[in-house]
Amino acid sequence: MYTQFNDYIRLVFELMFILNCVSRPVAWLYGDPRHVLYPRNSTGTFCGMGLNRDKPNVMYFDIIKCVTGTNIMAAALQGLQCPTTQICVKSCPSDFWALSPAAYLPGASPANFFRQEYCVPSFQLKDTKLTAMDIINRELCPYFNMPTSSVLGRCLPSFAGDAYNPSNIPSNFSIQGMNANQSVSAILNATGDLVNGFNAKDVGLRIFEDFAKSWQWIVAGLVIAMVVSVFFLLLLRFTAPVLVWILIVGVLAVGAFGIWYCYNEYMSLANSSLTFNNVGVTTNVDVYLQVRDTWLAFLIILCVVEAILLLALIFLRTRIFIAIALIQETSKALGHMMSTLFYPVITFVLLLVCVSYWGITALYLATSGGPVYKVVALNASQGDCSTIRANDTCDPETFNSTQYPACPSARCIFINYNTEGLFQRNLFNLQLYNAFAFLWCVNFVIALGHCTLAGAFASYYWAFSKPADIPTFPLVQSFMRALRYHVGSLAFGALILTLVQIVRIILEYLDHKLKSTQNPCARFIMCCLKCCFWCLEKFIKFINRNAYIMIAIYGKNFCVSAKNAFCLLMRNIVRVVVLDKVTDLLLFFGKLLVVGGVGVLAFFFFSGRIQSPGTVFETAALNYYWMPIITVIFGAYLIAHGFFSVYNMGVDTLFLCFLEDLERNDGSAEKPYYMSKNLMKILNKKNKQPKTG
Repeated sequence: MYTQFNDYIRLVFELMFILNCVSRPVAWLYGDPRHVLYPRNSTGTFCGMGLNRDKPNVMYFDIIKCVTGTNIMAAALQGLQCPTTQICVKSCPSDFWALSPAAYLPGASPANFFRQEYCVPSFQLKDTKLTAMDIINRELCPYFNMPTSSVLGRCLPSFAGDAYNPSNIPSNFSIQGMNANQSVSAILNATGDLVNGFNAKDVGLRIFEDFAKSWQWIVAGLVIAMVVSVFFLLLLRFTAPVLVWILIVGVLAVGAFGIWYCYNEYMSLANSSLTFNNVGVTTNVDVYLQVRDTWLAFLIILCVVEAILLLALIFLRTRIFIAIALIQETSKALGHMMSTLFYPVITFVLLLVCVSYWGITALYLATSGGPVYKVVALNASQGDCSTIRANDTCDPETFNSTQYPACPSARCIFINYNTEGLFQRNLFNLQLYNAFAFLWCVNFVIALGHCTLAGAFASYYWAFSKPADIPTFPLVQSFMRALRYHVGSLAFGALILTLVQIVRIILEYLDHKLKSTQNPCARFIMCCLKCCFWCLEKFIKFINRNAYIMIAIYGKNFCVSAKNAFCLLMRNIVRVVVLDKVTDLLLFFGKLLVVGGVGVLAFFFFSGRIQSPGTVFETAALNYYWMPIITVIFGAYLIAHGFFSVYNMGVDTLFLCFLEDLERNDGSAEKPYYMSKNLMKILNKKNKQPKTG
């Protein structure tokens, strides 16, 4: 029956995977990420592709209209389309230029004043009979430009350097009847909000330059973090007892110092007449610290906590010794199976594949549906544009402004993506399904890692003669067993966790949407629901983790393994708590040692306080020396977390194996103990006869 259930779950997972693989090509069929990756001109043609391959940038005739004529955020999501003519250009304008007043004189030839390279490609200045005012009104050529730089393929005002220094602005630069300074001020004020989103380019380039100069030393810092993490874990075999007792005594010493400090503060306020009744309710915490009873309350609380810790230390000393022995045994296991330390790299690669697959599919879904173009009057004040209806669609390839003779500024502009059709109407549902599949795949990859590591450590524990009986390549064998026999169980556990996470996401979404309309009672209920499901997620992660260990040991399905693991832990709840807290304390100290040590070393190095040996690396050449430091600290934390997560999994696996060993074996020749001699000594256990043959 259990085998049938496991096969059923595996079949469901495989069907979901097949459905996922079939549905996603549908998104890839309808989607077009080019709408996001490449800029477009006014006709909807992509810049940098096809006929515009040599023109990768888009230039806006009147950048002011990008802000005053459309919503900035919507414009960014829709490719930064603005109600102004935009064309593809080879390079963005890098100077100030304004149309000469002589161009407006009767008989003036536009070809002598406008710039052909910035005009609409289909419009030729040398062949036109239009006046300068006609060209401007129809937006066939820009009548001014200013220094711009390419940001994500868009020509936006360049604020780097001194391009907008008043001394660099030509005196004849004038738009809309304003002088040079007024013109520049108007442009900067109008485009400030738009450019703020892209203004980090200069900072980003400097940070990239710092990384290019210091990447060797950043890698060196990460290597040091890796070496320190590995040595710390391996040395726990010898130093675990000392470290654990130092940390325990340190916690007790901190508590004793707190008691002494509170007592001193309490006695120093002996003559104070201030009480809680005099203070009342206030947000100034310092006032409460002047009340004698506050320090008395702190003193009582710390004394109670210190007494509980001392009693726990006295009565749980044997369990602390067991926890230390298991930690030492895990270090020995790592010494025999060093490959387990590097398994997080495989997990990281698989997670990267999941994230990439989800991101690409989400991008295709977001850009599915053909672009919709509508007729828009760029300047409604010119002529009679009332003939343009709100729903007038157009084709940018065949559109001709002569179709609206009364409105010369009529243009065919991209509005949004088509939402008609069965596929487009269900985009939200498809995105939700994509997110669900992503979470399920991520949880499955994590479950696969847990089961693989648990299988490797379990093979070490159940080897009677270590290391002779340890299987060859235990990590590889465990990985293959998990893929061959336990996919259904792992997928089922991941599915349960995913469902809870989806509920939490929905609650967060509802809370965000209804925050402004909720009454206090509704907010309280929502807060309780979020708290309950957060606790439920933590509990399920705990159950899943131990269930995967039992799956790796016995090969039974998820439900049976979860039940057996939970019952086994509940029968030894005190040992569970002690081991968990001792391990957490030790690993926290290890992370603090690795991250803090490497971070301090990086600070002294990149700040120039210590010189790099045998090189001419100069910290003064860095623009922001703190960026490499932050990178090294963050990378050191990830490395330490990856190594220590393997160690934590080893401790949990050996602990469950130890509990199973105690309950199933009695030390006889038929049922010998598999635990280490140190553990048997702590428990006063021994094997009656050595196992033979």
